[in-house]
Amino acid sequence: MYRDVLYFDLPDGMTREQFGIGDPGGYSYEAFKNDVHDALRSGFGGSAVSRGNKAFDIHENTYRVDADVIAAFEYRRYDRDCSYDQGTRSFTDDGGVLTNWPQQNYDNGVRRNEETGRRFKSVVRILKRLRNEMADAGLASAKPIPSFLIECLVWNVPNDGFGHDAYLDDVRYVIAHLWNETRSSETCREWGEINELKYLFRTEQPWTREQARTFLGAAWDYLGFE
Repeated sequence: MYRDVLYFDLPDGMTREQFGIGDPGGYSYEAFKNDVHDALRSGFGGSAVSRGNKAFDIHENTYRVDADVIAAFEYRRYDRDCSYDQGTRSFTDDGGVLTNWPQQNYDNGVRRNEETGRRFKSVVRILKRLRNEMADAGLASAKPIPSFLIECLVWNVPNDGFGHDAYLDDVRYVIAHLWNETRSSETCREWGEINELKYLFRTEQPWTREQARTFLGAAWDYLGFE
């Protein structure tokens, strides 16, 4: 993340001068992303780096796992008292705008994992692997479901849904709860991402409630639950 250029949103009717925000400078995101690309190619070799629309892919080899790299500027969402939530702002090569909250995602995930006796992250990993297995088996319902959506879905399960005698029972509860609660937009309209700074099912998201529910139903059937 490059911190010398700041993207921000202010409360209605307020100006950057009221928040002491200076000139953003002339370093464009396109130039920054190109510089990151050059640095990655220099560090890992040209054949090891692929540039995607959103991120760079660093390919795995005998001593390195596959990894994604995102170039981002600092982003702040200000309140009227001059406090702010800090996130990241990046842009896709085709002109899309991405706002993310990585620190909040991490902090809330750690807290939920502790509250559930470390079952939260375990169930997330199980469902991600299940999604991959379903996709490999040719189930179309699994392919549009990103890993982050799975993590956010499990985030919206109450803590008492975890901690059964067996992990399988946790997974059964989680899938059933999420499938029931996504029957209509009203029952999950206020659900948030893990960061609790973005709604999970609103028009700006790349997924839909219907896609999530279709995946959950297919996952239930794939596991043979009754």
